[in-house]
Amino acid sequence: MKKFDGHETALVADVDCTAEGKSLCQEHGVKGYPTLKYGDPSDLQDYQGGRDFKALKKFAEENLKPMCSINNMELCDEKAAEELRGFMNMDIDELNALVEEKEKLMTDAEENFTKGVNELQNTYKQLQADKEATLQSIKDAGLGKMKSVYAFREKNKDAKKEEL
Repeated sequence: MKKFDGHETALVADVDCTAEGKSLCQEHGVKGYPTLKYGDPSDLQDYQGGRDFKALKKFAEENLKPMCSINNMELCDEKAAEELRGFMNMDIDELNALVEEKEKLMTDAEENFTKGVNELQNTYKQLQADKEATLQSIKDAGLGKMKSVYAFREKNKDAKKEEL
């Protein structure tokens, strides 16, 4: 944070999501800690890179700068500028409905992922339990004794068979 203190366009801040910053964290979808976000304040993105100072500094130097947005149209390529102009020309209720639709799609994707992971976890647990039960039943059926007798007989196969 000290490295970017007073920077013209970049803000690096620490927010306590358990105290005064709770509403800000809820607004931006912070669910776990630590969470790093970057980008336009109205559309913050999750940071997925390294957490050491070197990686964070490199990312900040390369990415924390003015970007194409409604406030920086001169930084947009023609396609992005046209898309922004299209959204600006939409009725605000229509735009809100579109935002809500896209956010719902994102929420649905997250929920689908979480459900799938939970199903995989439950399948894993069941497979693990089944494997352990099968291995135990094999051992209980005398595998150790079989191996012992086999090793003994293999070692002594040329010797006269003796009764045990």
